[in-house]
Amino acid sequence: MIKRRTIAALGAVTVTACTLAGCSTTASGDGGDAAELRMLVNVTPNLTEEFWNELVAPFEEANPDIDVVIQNPGAEGVAAAVPRLLAAGDAPDIVQSLPPSVELAPELVDLTEYDWAAAAPLADQYSIDGKIYMAGIGVQLQSLWFYNKQAFTEAGITELPATVEELDEALGKLKDAGWTPIQTGGDWMSSHALQTLGLPSIIAEHPDWFAGMSDGELTFSETYGDTVERYADWVAAGYLNSDALGVKYPDAEQSFLAGSTALYPMGSWFAGTEAKTPDAPEIGVFRGPAVGGVDNPAMGANIASPYSIMKSSDHQEAAARLVEFLVTDEDAVTSQLEVDGNFRDGYAYETTPLGEELLAIVADTPAADYTPTGQGYGERTVPNGYSTELNAQTQALLGGTPADAVLKAMDDWFAANAG
Repeated sequence: MIKRRTIAALGAVTVTACTLAGCSTTASGDGGDAAELRMLVNVTPNLTEEFWNELVAPFEEANPDIDVVIQNPGAEGVAAAVPRLLAAGDAPDIVQSLPPSVELAPELVDLTEYDWAAAAPLADQYSIDGKIYMAGIGVQLQSLWFYNKQAFTEAGITELPATVEELDEALGKLKDAGWTPIQTGGDWMSSHALQTLGLPSIIAEHPDWFAGMSDGELTFSETYGDTVERYADWVAAGYLNSDALGVKYPDAEQSFLAGSTALYPMGSWFAGTEAKTPDAPEIGVFRGPAVGGVDNPAMGANIASPYSIMKSSDHQEAAARLVEFLVTDEDAVTSQLEVDGNFRDGYAYETTPLGEELLAIVADTPAADYTPTGQGYGERTVPNGYSTELNAQTQALLGGTPADAVLKAMDDWFAANAG
């Protein structure tokens, strides 16, 4: 009989070193009678406890010596729960949704020897010192421009922009046709738009950008200068919604879905919202272009649903069997991709026309072209606080601060925090 158990939200219980299954007296599952694997997962309106229990049910049926217990972190969240549980000596066996970091790597099992981990999406990009500490199910694309097809038709745009220069031209046509070309907002969306504009070119031209910025070999002004100046020109030309600084993420999303603006720079998860909006205009998507002459634009992307095994687990081999199932079984992978709007080449599920366009982008993007955004991940990171500072300076651009002042501020920030 398959067991259905979920440990209560961690924030609602008192956790001690031996109150949960980590101190179980059952055998390891690697030759003993039974193993109880605790898996700490991200629980959301999409990723419910019921979903997680149903996801692992076929694995439990095929492996009667292993009982999977879903662990809900509650409001505390996975990222906050892991260090607390480690300090208490009560870490779970498997952690989902927390990408490995240089600081966390010593606590994780090295999965490099497993072919299924090495073949998982973005495995190389998330590696640390050449070692693989997680396996994920797919990718979340970030360097994307969603567009209103009616707006493009009215503006006489018949070809999707293939370069930044062509995007510039399209924005002018949209403005002349009476459209607000770009929808953005005043919170984290500000820097998202800037990175969607810049990273495809910057990372293609400087593949070691994260390392170069961290050790002082590169400067922000020399790598991001053209992007910041172009973004400032867009603001001055009225290509972005004038109320951006006062617009929050949900409102920006709904404004675009209502047909108020022509372009929306956002991650692939937007397709999930579009699919649930019955009266949405016809929307398409294209990948962020690079400047003319760059043939391999970088694609910002994050790993979807990474799984790591804690080194403190008494059931590491059993945990490896479970993670292998979660990231390779076709039904398991597909259900995880579908429920949260993620994508993986070779794994198809019923989706909208917009989702099909995103799947085509994934299929056409070489693994080597994927890049982190923001602060980065794996070994490709910049100093802590970068995302916050970049966002603040992008908002300054929206408020009319000159590009050269923003570039100097970012150079000063790196001088104080890098090296």
